[in-house]
Amino acid sequence: MRYFSNEYPPEASGKSVDINPEVLNLYISDITNQIAAKVKPSQGNCDGGLYVGCAGIAYAMYYVTEANTLPEHRSALLKLASNYINASLEYIHDKHNRDTPSAFLLGHAGVYAAASLLSKASGDSKTAGIWNKKFAELAVMCTPENFLRCGSDEFLVGRAGYLYGCLMLNKSFGQVVPKEAIHSLCSSVVQSGRHYSVKHDSPCPLMYAYYDTEYLGAAHGLSGILQMLLCFPDFVKSDAKIEADIRTSVDFMLQIRQPNGNIAPAMDEVYSRQQRPASEELVHWCHGAPGVVYLFAKAYLTWGDQKYLDACIKCGELTWGQGLLKKGPGICHGVAGSGYVFLLLYRLTNNPVYRYRAERFAEFMQTSKFKSGARTPDSPYSLYEGLAGTMCFYTDLLQPDKAHFPMFDIF
Repeated sequence: MRYFSNEYPPEASGKSVDINPEVLNLYISDITNQIAAKVKPSQGNCDGGLYVGCAGIAYAMYYVTEANTLPEHRSALLKLASNYINASLEYIHDKHNRDTPSAFLLGHAGVYAAASLLSKASGDSKTAGIWNKKFAELAVMCTPENFLRCGSDEFLVGRAGYLYGCLMLNKSFGQVVPKEAIHSLCSSVVQSGRHYSVKHDSPCPLMYAYYDTEYLGAAHGLSGILQMLLCFPDFVKSDAKIEADIRTSVDFMLQIRQPNGNIAPAMDEVYSRQQRPASEELVHWCHGAPGVVYLFAKAYLTWGDQKYLDACIKCGELTWGQGLLKKGPGICHGVAGSGYVFLLLYRLTNNPVYRYRAERFAEFMQTSKFKSGARTPDSPYSLYEGLAGTMCFYTDLLQPDKAHFPMFDIF
């Protein structure tokens, strides 16, 4: 079985079960100390960009300082974060580096974005401008419809990820990437999806493949791509046919849900006669309901249709039952990623039951049952697989009204 059984009551009892903020601060402080001791800010630890490299650690430490968590350590955390991002910048500028420059989570673009935010937080607007320019220059690289042989549109290396970087930097600085360039990128995403759908006779008007697999989840698939398009409402509303194709594609995702609300990892499992047993279902951010929930949430915020919120709530119920994952504490396929589903639902509904559930998942990661029974991730201190992402989750428990999954904000 991929998950621990959840033995917590689904709702709070009469007595208070809130986690003390001081306890959360201790968790966060402990993780920063572990990372500083175990991960040197050197090029040897930079492969994997924001996803599992030093750049992601730098972003997590920046995130803690932006939330004003551990204010007495802000200067030290920013200095440490700068060391990690500087190592990452050296790594991507190495002539032997073969990362895709425009990739957000796994390439140069994400490193530049994190470097820019860190420079701004450190009061160095001039350097932030340099990294913003470097980031913006990559837009032309990923605008051609088929710029990557493996698939040009998914989140980790494709256009969807780069678009999130545009969203994040434009929100922080103003217009880093011009609206016209963003609309060109979005148009390429739509055209790519339409052309693939027609060529492969897909039942969905927009469909994509990554390494020849029609993934559906947040990391590599349809839901992450559609979500990023919805993050640019000016583009979506600019053409009724574009909006119709996007909305029909979102509704297709609703139609192919399994009875428990989960989504198969890829289209080849949707119509397969042989289904995974329940114990082997993928209920992760990367594949499954804990990632697709962000698409349904963004659809609800965009169109206001109750069916999308109902879908989010069903994703939450599945995550409550199967989200205490044995793969570790991370956000991609770990317990913190599941916990973020409840912080999302809390922001959508203001129902305190979801804050309670998020806190129980945080609490579970401190138990001996979890520590002895969960596997150690390949990158145990990283943003997406390890403790750096867990640290962001703990930070967001202290600010639930602002909480968002790292690099995946829909608000």
